[in-house]
Amino acid sequence: MSDPARHDTTIWVVSDGRRGIENQALGLAEAVGRELKVPHRIERITVRQDGFVTLPAHSHPDIWIGCGRAAVPFAGRHRRIFPDCKFVYVQDPRHRHDDFDLIVAPSHDRLVRSNALSMTGSPNRVTPEVLAAANARFPKRLAMLPGPRVAVLIGGNSKRFKLDNASARYLTSRLDGLLADGASLMVTVSRRTPATVRATLRAHFGQRERVWYHDGEGEGGGAGENPYFTFLAAAEWIFVTEESTNMLVEASTTGAPVYVLPLTGTPGKFALLHAELEACGAVRPYLGRLDRWTYPPLNETRRAARAVLDQFRGHRGQSDIKAA
Repeated sequence: MSDPARHDTTIWVVSDGRRGIENQALGLAEAVGRELKVPHRIERITVRQDGFVTLPAHSHPDIWIGCGRAAVPFAGRHRRIFPDCKFVYVQDPRHRHDDFDLIVAPSHDRLVRSNALSMTGSPNRVTPEVLAAANARFPKRLAMLPGPRVAVLIGGNSKRFKLDNASARYLTSRLDGLLADGASLMVTVSRRTPATVRATLRAHFGQRERVWYHDGEGEGGGAGENPYFTFLAAAEWIFVTEESTNMLVEASTTGAPVYVLPLTGTPGKFALLHAELEACGAVRPYLGRLDRWTYPPLNETRRAARAVLDQFRGHRGQSDIKAA
């Protein structure tokens, strides 16, 4: 790695641009940046569907962070171009493990290698500062939702789970019960939510009092600014469908009690993540009653960022990159 004390440290984030994928690498990059004692900049590199990328002009990466299968083959190629750069991958790349100096993998992937670091879930972008800013972003809209406020984060179909009609009926019933008990709801769906379920939820909750229903698109999706972080910040409780590992971890980063909503399917290895989050005190199954409890907010992203910097310091035998 070139000496970061002599110039702004540059971190490349390489992914296919899908929000759930890019945010993992971007979350780690931002956390590394916060831990640095030197100026830094983050460049986002998107792998197009045809497999090509456009590299930023006049940019030499000091740290390369990739996530998602599309990023894997570029590590070896970019290593030849930037031999002094350090290469990090988020998740298990499944192959070509030796192309990376460090792999930050979810512990439920059970990846055991000398260059692998295990963490609960994956890196994310949730920080106290992000939540504080988000909580102040929509004051008029939040004022229309008298407490207690409940955020509901709805994912969708995955390899192991289906958000089918039976699951949708269960979700609707649970949310109706919360409203009947006097709670206000902040409901968001994701891009993985089936269109039929999305339409059902919008028809049922879109015009209800004490409900803020968001389509989950935001940012150019025709639904206005995405209030996802605001939902996390303003919630006294957070409900998350069980298949969404990213949203479960992000919710557990807030310190608010988190409930898991079941879908049709079986968790497989993700049962290990659910057990980890329960062991941390963040997550419980919902049994029809809103309980209050506290736990130390999950801070795995910072731990991973510090491990990245510790790895580089140890590898170089120098300390010109320092954690705050």
